[in-house]
Amino acid sequence: MDFTYPPEAEAFRAEFRAWLDDHLTDEYRGEGLGFSMEMGPDRIAKLREWNRLLADARYAAIAWPEEYGGRGAGIIEQVVFAEEMHRSGAPGTLNPLGLSNIAPAIIAHGTDEQRQALLPRMLRGEDIWCQGFSEPDAGSDLASLKTTALLDGDHFVVNGQKTWNTLGHLANWCELLVRTDPDAPKHKGISCLLVDMTLPGVEVRPLVTITGEREFNEIFFTEVRVPKAALLGPLHEGWGVAMTTLAYERGTVANLHLGLRAKIRRLLDEAVDAGAARDPVLRQELARIYLEGELLKLVSERAISGAMHGRELGPESSIAKLVWSEAEQHLGEVAGDVLGADANTGTWGRDRVYMRALTIAGGTTQVNKNVLAMRILGLPRAT
Repeated sequence: MDFTYPPEAEAFRAEFRAWLDDHLTDEYRGEGLGFSMEMGPDRIAKLREWNRLLADARYAAIAWPEEYGGRGAGIIEQVVFAEEMHRSGAPGTLNPLGLSNIAPAIIAHGTDEQRQALLPRMLRGEDIWCQGFSEPDAGSDLASLKTTALLDGDHFVVNGQKTWNTLGHLANWCELLVRTDPDAPKHKGISCLLVDMTLPGVEVRPLVTITGEREFNEIFFTEVRVPKAALLGPLHEGWGVAMTTLAYERGTVANLHLGLRAKIRRLLDEAVDAGAARDPVLRQELARIYLEGELLKLVSERAISGAMHGRELGPESSIAKLVWSEAEQHLGEVAGDVLGADANTGTWGRDRVYMRALTIAGGTTQVNKNVLAMRILGLPRAT
């Protein structure tokens, strides 16, 4: 592994840090959109202002090609960007799924008209996007989806249900996977539509999680007429579009260690304040979780190093996701041992309840283990 910051990356760091020092005022600081989703219109408007500042300086989507408002940044600049955003406490963009996951699919598979109409508004946070992928019976086995889209003249007529949809209650647009050829093999009869969420027949029902947050949603489509021009990529070839989207989703795992290691540092500080670090058993638990955070950083840097040397992000992303989700579980357990009843309230209380979801988000632990078994260990596919 060769992971070093080249001079051009450090130059970008200095430039971006200076920009943040000039533009990141207290009115914008905080958790940003995050995944709490509990924001009123005033906070959304403030975050949209921040998103526009980033876009005007070409910082909203630095990996996008320059012609679409990005910087054509490579992987190392993206890492530096994430580090500086985290260091400064800057909120993210208002449209995280759109900018990071959906836009690359539109750039790769969309028409000129789709790119011109959708990307500028996406970049500036004027539109928020969600992904209509998972269904009640098609989660990890995404190709089993049943939502249908039948062509009727110049429109597709969509019927079906999506679930575990992030941002659906805030979204203006949805990248929707639908079955357009029910007789084709399940990976072949899928298409991708770019759906205006205000169309008649679209109903969003928030799902309240165990933390009390409206993070996910169910979306119901009843006789929704979607213009034929909303088709992204070729008809019946939506699986390739979906894989483009998910490839960028998986790629974000390289930065997971930033948040995890910050929480570990906070727990270490609280353990010292509480005197728990003097207990040899608790000290060993704290050492273990500290090393898990450092392991995640090492795995992430290995993945980044490979990408820097021309290798596509492969199974390393599944390793990083697996290490992250398991470390988050362990962190919650150690927090309970170290802080006692105090770990059941406030931020720790919320995280200890929520952490179970992290074995599912971004790819379940079981699926990731299957990927690693086949692609790294060379084991046969289960039959």
